Amino acid sequence: MSIQSINPYTGKLLKEYDLYDEKQIEKALSLGQETFQGWRKEEFKKRKELMLAAAAELRENQEEYALLITREMGKVIQESRAEIEKCAWVCEYYAEKAEEFLSARAISLPDGKKAKVLYQPLGIVLAVMPWNFPFWQVFRFAAPTLMAGNVGILKHASNVPQCALAIQRVFENAGFPKGTFQSLLIDSKATNELIADPRIKAVTLTGSEKAGAAVASSAGNHIKKSLLELGGSDPFIVLEDADVEKAAKTAVKARMINFGQSCIAAKRFIVVEEVFESFLEAFTEEMKKLKSGNPEDDDADFACMARPDLAKELYEQVKKSEDAGAKIILGGGKPTEGKANFEPTILIDIPKNSPAYSEELFGPVATIFRVKNEKEAIALANDSEFGLGGSLWSQNLKRAELLAAEIETGAVFINSMTASNPHLPFGGVKKSGYGRELSQEGIREFVNAKTVFLG
Repeated sequence: MSIQSINPYTGKLLKEYDLYDEKQIEKALSLGQETFQGWRKEEFKKRKELMLAAAAELRENQEEYALLITREMGKVIQESRAEIEKCAWVCEYYAEKAEEFLSARAISLPDGKKAKVLYQPLGIVLAVMPWNFPFWQVFRFAAPTLMAGNVGILKHASNVPQCALAIQRVFENAGFPKGTFQSLLIDSKATNELIADPRIKAVTLTGSEKAGAAVASSAGNHIKKSLLELGGSDPFIVLEDADVEKAAKTAVKARMINFGQSCIAAKRFIVVEEVFESFLEAFTEEMKKLKSGNPEDDDADFACMARPDLAKELYEQVKKSEDAGAKIILGGGKPTEGKANFEPTILIDIPKNSPAYSEELFGPVATIFRVKNEKEAIALANDSEFGLGGSLWSQNLKRAELLAAEIETGAVFINSMTASNPHLPFGGVKKSGYGRELSQEGIREFVNAKTVFLG
C-alpha cells in the first residue's frame, strides 16, 4: 500500500510513498526510546536553545513550508504563511515558559512537614494529527511535549505526507538529537499497534469523533493517558446591543478561515431578531466580496476544499438540510464530480431535524438562526453535542461575561472570533473532547506530577 500526496486544486499527484513496514516502525520506536533516556535529562537551557532554533528554521524557510501546505491541502498561500509564523510563535512561547511551568512546586503541610511536586517527562508520546492545519496542529503538540523532556512520534493524516516529513526535518535542521521527533507514514492498523506498544506512554489526537473514540478506546485498553481535540459546531451569538457591522465582518472571517475547514471556525450564527435582518444583510454582502482563485496567488481568499470526497459529503449535508426545509440564500451549488471545489453557502430557517442543525459542517457553509432573546440564544448555543469554542457579541461587557459563563464550551471569546493562542488553554467539552493544549495546562498534560514527601 502507498500514501499519495495530491494537490486538491489541480488534482495532480505530487508524490507517492510506501507505508512504513514493521522494521521501520521498530527502528523508530527503538531510536525514540534510546533518545528519551538522554533527552529527559537535558537542561532547559539547551532545550530552549534548540526550540528557538526550530522557530528560526520555520521563519527562514517560511515560503517553502507554506507552499507545501498550500499544494498538499489547498489552503490559500496567505493563510499558509500565517500558519508557519504561528508555529514559530508557539516554539518561542514554550522555549521561554517551559522551565517556569515545570518548576518544582513546594507544599507546606499543616503539621509543619513539607513536600514538593516534580513535573517529569513520561517518554514517547504519539500524536495522531489532521490535515486541516498540517503544521500548526503538530507544533501545538510538539513544542510543549519536547520542552517537557518527552520525545514525539507523529502519525499524520494520509493526504499530507510531505508536511509530515518536513516537520521532522524542521527539528533535525534545528539540531535536536536524532529521534527526538519522528514522523511515521503508517495506517490506522499500525497506529493501534503503536498505542499497544509499552514504549508509547501517551497519545494525543486531533480529528473526528470516530477517530477520537477509536484512539481513546485503544489507549484506555492499555491504561495510557490520552488527550482528544475533536469536532466543533461553534456558536457565534449576536445580541441586540452588539456592534452589528463589526460582528458581521468578523463572522465571515470566523466562518471562512481555512475555507471553513477548522474545528473552531464559527459555524452556527445565532442572532437576536432585533438585529437579525441587518446582520444577515451585512454578512451576505461580506461573503460575496470573497474572491476565488489559485491558492498560490496572493489575492485569492479561497480556492478549494482539501479533498473531493469532503466537498461531496458537505454538499450532501446541505442538500439534506434543504430537503428538510432549510433555505439557501447564497451558494449551495453542487461540486464538480471528482473535484474539491465548493461555493460559499448561507443557510437560514434551519429545522431541527436537519444535518445543518445538529452536525458539524466542515467547510464554507454558514447557518444563521433567528432567536427572540438572550435566553433563547444561550439555549440554542448549548443544544449541541459539541462544546469547543464560542463567540458572544454585546457592548455590555458585564452582561456578556455573565452569559459567557452559561455557554457549554471550552472557551468563549467576547466581541472577537474564537482563536487558539499559546497563552490560552485550548480544548473542549462534550463530544469536542477532553484535556487541554497550550498555555501552562498544555505542557502539564504529558508529565508525571510526582509528589515527594520530606519526612
